[in-house]
Amino acid sequence: MPLWGGKAPAQAAAPTKPANGSASGPVKTPFPAPDPSAKPAPPSALTAEQETKYRQLLATVSAWTTIPSSNVKGAPTQPITASERMFLTRECLLRYLRAVKWSSTEAPRRLLATLVWRKEYGLEDRPADYVSVENETGKQVILGYDKHARPCIYLRPSMQNTQRSERQLQHLFFMLERVTDVMMPGQDAMAILIDFKNSNNTSNPSVAQGRQTLAVLQGHYPERLGRALITNVPWPVWGFFKLISPFIDPLTREKMKFNEDLRLYVPPSQLWSAMGGDVDFQYEHSVYWPALIAMAAERREAYRQRWVAGGERVGEFEAYLKGGDQKSLTEVEGPPLPDQAPASPAANGDALTKSMSKEVVPPDMTTLRVES
Repeated sequence: MPLWGGKAPAQAAAPTKPANGSASGPVKTPFPAPDPSAKPAPPSALTAEQETKYRQLLATVSAWTTIPSSNVKGAPTQPITASERMFLTRECLLRYLRAVKWSSTEAPRRLLATLVWRKEYGLEDRPADYVSVENETGKQVILGYDKHARPCIYLRPSMQNTQRSERQLQHLFFMLERVTDVMMPGQDAMAILIDFKNSNNTSNPSVAQGRQTLAVLQGHYPERLGRALITNVPWPVWGFFKLISPFIDPLTREKMKFNEDLRLYVPPSQLWSAMGGDVDFQYEHSVYWPALIAMAAERREAYRQRWVAGGERVGEFEAYLKGGDQKSLTEVEGPPLPDQAPASPAANGDALTKSMSKEVVPPDMTTLRVES
């Protein structure tokens, strides 16, 4: 059965040219789906203790009615939005629990910090036109899926076209959000492919940028990195990685592969020829950018509609929201009952919000200020 399980929204028309673009011109738009051979690894079953911790976290975040408006000490609170509740899926909660080694006290703090960061950083409000200029040279490209059906995002420092600024980081996180939009049912991680060919000290990120990016990735996108494939690494970049290595989580370091054959990780039919694959891809901003934005928006809207149809539940299954064969939470467990909810939402949710409004998270994980 197809990955979309018969529930998919209408997708953009498939290209008339062969998938690898070899006959009727190069590929210029993102692929809509992985190679048929690519399959996500099945999720590990939770232990009884892990299931209990998940249920506790679910009860806590389900009770949240307000969140701080910013990470500033004493910031006023605002009602939690439908979009923020939709963010709190079952898989999202599990990612944060795994990231904090199943700490029942740290997981809700990290989740709330992320909601505040997303609100303050304007991730859902920033228009594509604002960061479009950053991608005019194709320095970041979302194209294809790896052998585990993870969407691939290519980072090419040599194509840097702007001066170091906060907008560069805003562009990166905008693209990471688009990667999550195009993830297939059953897969919640991405593959990052970084090619340093022809890069130089001017185009490469600074150590400060690297630390800031890592802080956000580890703090607000936990467990989202499935694989990092880094190629054509020059000696100065080796020094860069050595400097930032102490700030990289050990589990993240294990996912990083340097100067390896990328065909071992990405099907050649989905891998850009510039990186050793069979895909004759040519970046043309006026074609690629609107195609990516339209595909991501379409899938994001279908995701939202399924969440509404499923009862707007915190803890919803992402595979259901992505259009897979998974039934909705309400179909699996039935509608929530009053006695299943926390007895005192204020005590379980808003009290945590108030305590965290004083210090939501260390500043380097919530505020980005680019340094030279």
